[in-house]
Amino acid sequence: MSTHASSASPGPAVDPLVTLAGLPGVSDSVDAVRTSVDRIYGHRVMRRRSNEITSEAALRGARASAALSGADWALEEVRRRTDFGGEPEARTVGAALRLTAEAGQLLSIWRQSPLRVLARLHLVAAGGAVADETVGRPRLAGEGVDEPLIEAPLPDAGELAGRLDGLAELIVAGSSAPALVTAAVVHGELLALRPFASCNGLVARTAERIVLVGSGLDPKAVCPAEVGHAELGRAAYLAAFDGYLSGTPEGMAAWIAHCGRAVELGVRETTAVCEALQRGAA
Repeated sequence: MSTHASSASPGPAVDPLVTLAGLPGVSDSVDAVRTSVDRIYGHRVMRRRSNEITSEAALRGARASAALSGADWALEEVRRRTDFGGEPEARTVGAALRLTAEAGQLLSIWRQSPLRVLARLHLVAAGGAVADETVGRPRLAGEGVDEPLIEAPLPDAGELAGRLDGLAELIVAGSSAPALVTAAVVHGELLALRPFASCNGLVARTAERIVLVGSGLDPKAVCPAEVGHAELGRAAYLAAFDGYLSGTPEGMAAWIAHCGRAVELGVRETTAVCEALQRGAA
């Protein structure tokens, strides 16, 4: 879906995110997510130990995002390790952990300067592993992308620049659309564009997290959608993403529903953590 609209269009601007929110089935996904999020925020453990829950959700979210990018490590291995250099899988896990930690520092900047935030996320993800001028900036003509999971056609540099600007304009302008819709579009558009030389999946999922947290839907960052995306599996992730790429109403609604289900599954994971803490088992 290209979110870039011509500034010469007559009449009042139409918010495409509100249009997407009106697609069949989307309101059901939005309602299900809201119910799920409200339930975890009402959990008695959340009221007493929310900082612990936030930290655990961050760790599990990072592990899950890394798994989708090809580094499917056990949670305890991620928890135990301190060295994330060396082999590619370790660097991927390290990048996911750094991104999750950084996301909370960028919430106040996102609505004013989303492109600056995306550049920072890529810089953090690359972590010095790619010592060249491609780090922290959108790719230029002739530059390739290392993103093995996503095999969709890669937009050229001109289309990339236009669509990134369009996405940024949407974010800065703000929208009355539900947070789930905005988060799903940001996630899907970044996967489609793959604006950086590497780590695009990790960055896209972190941007989704920033929208969900910064919107106020999940202010304590305890609903890790990354966990749900990983639990639903790579095949389902790619199938739903194909719907986004199609740009059809049905495809877009399916992608938003997939993202909504991922949030619900993230909430389920955090609920299990809360209940373990309540039993004194974790």
